[in-house]
Amino acid sequence: MRQNISTGTVWEKEVGYSRAVRIGNLVEVSGTVAVDGTAIIGENNVEEQARYIFQKIERALETAGTSLNDVVRTRIYVVNIQRDWEIIGRVHGAFFKNILPVTTMVEVAALIDPKLLLEVEATAVISGEV
Repeated sequence: MRQNISTGTVWEKEVGYSRAVRIGNLVEVSGTVAVDGTAIIGENNVEEQARYIFQKIERALETAGTSLNDVVRTRIYVVNIQRDWEIIGRVHGAFFKNILPVTTMVEVAALIDPKLLLEVEATAVISGEV
């Protein structure tokens, strides 16, 4: 059974994607940026953007019937890795220090809006449903 999780943004329908998709015990969370509706959260503040993104991912996982505890992988795309990797890493650690998912952090040339400093994807495997 497939469960598509939406946050109701115009872009989900326009572009044709879901915030997250759950199939069985697998939950994939789409690339997530620090946007609430049309407002960018934490403009020019990578720490604030990272915190907002992980909270947004957490809400999507809760809607799918799971939590950050079941996250097995995160993927972090950063526009300035030299400047921001430690800050992002600390925020990631605050959310995942007891979970320890595998993770990837890479620098990208740009995101969809130049005010966005990072984008994060997550994969969760719901415990007890192996």
